[in-house]
Amino acid sequence: MVHSTWGDWFVREEVEAADPGDGAIGWYLGCNGFVLRSASTTLYVDPYFGEGDPPNLIRMIPVPVDPTDATDCDAVLATHEHIDHIHPPSYGPFVEDLGADLYAPSASYESPDYEGDLRAPDEQRRVVAEGADFEVGDFTVHVRGANDPDAIEPVSYVVEHASGTFFHGGDSRPAPEAFPAVADEFDIDVGALAFGSVGHIYEPETGHGERTRWYMDENEIIEAANQLELDRLLPSHWDMWQGVGADPKVLHEHAASHAYPRTLDVPHVGCSFRFGDPGIGRLGVLGDE
Repeated sequence: MVHSTWGDWFVREEVEAADPGDGAIGWYLGCNGFVLRSASTTLYVDPYFGEGDPPNLIRMIPVPVDPTDATDCDAVLATHEHIDHIHPPSYGPFVEDLGADLYAPSASYESPDYEGDLRAPDEQRRVVAEGADFEVGDFTVHVRGANDPDAIEPVSYVVEHASGTFFHGGDSRPAPEAFPAVADEFDIDVGALAFGSVGHIYEPETGHGERTRWYMDENEIIEAANQLELDRLLPSHWDMWQGVGADPKVLHEHAASHAYPRTLDVPHVGCSFRFGDPGIGRLGVLGDE
């Protein structure tokens, strides 16, 4: 079960009520989740609306969406098999109730970090691999490489729209064999990269915190942004778990002497962005602009 601490107002009144016009809008859902929406198509990328697994994994941010409240979803994209990226209670209603297809690498189906029904009928399972390209409505999705040593089969996604291009790196670290090739192939307007720290995650088996390194540190995320030649960087995942949180404001200093990203936009849960335009829309101020 998913319980949204925001009720249904965000997905109904902010996301689904927005008018993208000829463009495309994205919203940060917390963790590494995003929803992307054009006038005709809605995509969810790595949606996770779970509560974590206290006391081991303690969620530090609100749950903005109960997926049973959504009325629009054409596809769900998952980057890898970890539970906070492919979580059946989070994507299940999109697939079961709204008919969305689930796109994910084979390991996400064969070795999911979840015990229970995957809630994705065979006819709605789409297995993706690096190099694949497909269309969902007026979005063109390109599956490209990633470097996540903690995952079995990680991928990244380049989502193209007539108004701009969005990149989602999953939990990738810098990827010298993959990201420069992405930069050569695409002009990325805005990219989401996972930012975190070295901290302590409680382990019930030992009764104390275990030193844990998740996601990229300050130098690595700027290195990855330069490999991708990002115009705009959206740091993600930094707000999620107690013990490995980070402060994305420090990235301004780390990015200052590098060519990329051109702009650093720090989203909080619910913040929006347009593919081709700079800036972050805070809740309640997106309007029809």
